[in-house]
Amino acid sequence: MTTTDTAERADLLESLGVARHFLKYTVQGLTDEQARQRPTASELTLGGLIKHVGEIERQWARFITEGPAAVAMPEDERGFQEWANGFKLLEDETLAEILQRYDAIAAETDKLLQTCDLDASHELPPAPWFKPGARRSARRVFTHILAETAQHSGHADILRESIDGQKTMG
Repeated sequence: MTTTDTAERADLLESLGVARHFLKYTVQGLTDEQARQRPTASELTLGGLIKHVGEIERQWARFITEGPAAVAMPEDERGFQEWANGFKLLEDETLAEILQRYDAIAAETDKLLQTCDLDASHELPPAPWFKPGARRSARRVFTHILAETAQHSGHADILRESIDGQKTMG
């Protein structure tokens, strides 16, 4: 590995760590019931957001190692239901379990980031939001995971403030 390559990986790891920290910080001290609350007009809940971010991170990491099928749209009713449940903290799930799962996913993603070829790429699967024939490199996937985590951290901050007034920053 070159010095530039090592520095790039270190920067991505640090940035992902910071974004993950702020996302997880938003649920600190909440009960499972609070993590299921919908305090705004949105369908989003804090538990659902963390679950979603973790599952999306896992799918994109699998895209790097397995290819386009890992991020393909569901094709049947069961697949769509599983996708929809990915945004919810279900009654048989706890916030602690979701956080533990998220930490495990993050650790696997970090290992992949440290070892994969950042220039390796795959074609994206058909989806309305992907240009036909577009490709994504591993490097671009990691920046997407970072952006997705940071974006949802902002959503989580709004939800938390709506629940009990706590702010992530400020």
